Amino acid sequence: MNKFKEIFLDLEQKILTKVYPPHTLLPSEKQLIDIYGASRETIRKALNLLRNAGYIQKKQGKGSIVLDFSRFDFPISGLTSFKELQDTQNILNETTVVTLKKIPVSLEIHEATQWSLEEEVWHLVRQRKIDGEVVILDTDFLLTSIVPELPKEEAEQSIYHYFEEVLHLDIAYAQKEIVVEPITQQTRELMDLLPNDTHVVVVRSLVYLEDTRCFEYTESIHRLDKFRFVDFARRKKI
Repeated sequence: MNKFKEIFLDLEQKILTKVYPPHTLLPSEKQLIDIYGASRETIRKALNLLRNAGYIQKKQGKGSIVLDFSRFDFPISGLTSFKELQDTQNILNETTVVTLKKIPVSLEIHEATQWSLEEEVWHLVRQRKIDGEVVILDTDFLLTSIVPELPKEEAEQSIYHYFEEVLHLDIAYAQKEIVVEPITQQTRELMDLLPNDTHVVVVRSLVYLEDTRCFEYTESIHRLDKFRFVDFARRKKI
């Protein structure tokens, strides 16, 4: 086996076993040269393998930062509540309701949903804390004509359980858009972001009932290092 691959495997093992924990620096190139008795070129090849595998990010003037590779799977297709993801993936989390109030449909919401400007919606903002950090910020807009009441205690648990089991709504499907966007000041204030974070993943969803009425518009902001967005696709010839 090539020397740089041996070094890569050794460093990989040390990252996986948290000898080098997430958000810390690997030893410098000079230190790695001394540790492994290898040339600078060999060390750089090993570091490139680590970077390509998603274990480190090289920062000019700082060195190689170990990334947090333990990410939760977030399905792209399908319609799954965060509570259901929490239960299936054993995610220990805490939800805090930041905002829960009724507001008129704004022009921005109207353009996203085609709801009438005369309609009223619940404006619900929730922080999702995992391992003590706020890594998801959910903002929901819900038509009060379909969801007349929304108790805070239900919002802190699972609103989908409330919709289906209490209000007996038949939730059918959703249209999703997933984008990477620059961090806003509000997002930085309400989330626990990393010092080097400049962008977040935003999942926007329009959720429809069985009768095709759109009753929910959601913007779910995720910290980049904590989630990976997955799907299953079967090839279909056209």
